Amino acid sequence: MEERLAKMQKEMVRLKWYAGISTLFFVSVALFAFTGSGITRFKEISVERINVVEDNGQLRMVISNKSRSPENFAYGKPITPPIPGGNRPGLVFYNDEGTENGGLVFMGGRDSSGKYHATGHLSFDQYNQNQVLYLTYSDENGDQHTGLHVDDWQTAPAFWDWRAEYKKAQKLPDGPAKEELLKKLMEPRKGEKAYAQRIFVGKDDSKTAMVTLADRMGKPRLQLLVDSNGTAKLNFLDPQGNITYSLPK
Repeated sequence: MEERLAKMQKEMVRLKWYAGISTLFFVSVALFAFTGSGITRFKEISVERINVVEDNGQLRMVISNKSRSPENFAYGKPITPPIPGGNRPGLVFYNDEGTENGGLVFMGGRDSSGKYHATGHLSFDQYNQNQVLYLTYSDENGDQHTGLHVDDWQTAPAFWDWRAEYKKAQKLPDGPAKEELLKKLMEPRKGEKAYAQRIFVGKDDSKTAMVTLADRMGKPRLQLLVDSNGTAKLNFLDPQGNITYSLPK
């Protein structure tokens, strides 16, 4: 009996050593997989959000679903007043300073009344400002606008500071002082808006294909049009939107 117990004890010791060595081996293999080559391969992955970061942890891109999409950041911090997240599935880009500078978002579906909406939007932002180059598809139950946009933005103040002042002005009591301040914010220098759409290449809800060039105030001044019937036209416009010359006449 004692001899059998001694033998069993030896077997237990040997099994413990085997288990310990095996565990160490598998841990080493796992660590090498994550730190050795720096590359881990997956056949498939389901995730609600991925943060792409630099070595110091700074965000460079976020890929997320709708509910986990980030709020707007400038220099790594939420802007004030905040633009909350949780509403734009897709990708958000950040520059070297941790400031949002574009993205790709997409949505679409029907509501309880049966009406639908659909949106696709790829944008690139001016430094410390809002989007200045973007591709947009927007469809509100058949009211479609699709195309390439090029905008002007003032260089200063930064977008979030300008937005904060505009939001503050909107809360003032109605009257001449409020209107004058809003106008000043939208047109900080005579003949130049804080932001204005300068170029549009696309089509509108009437199925007209167009190229529109606008002045610094965002007023269309030259239009190349081909309507849904195939009729082509070139229009020159004044600042009030009146056609001054057209081809063919």
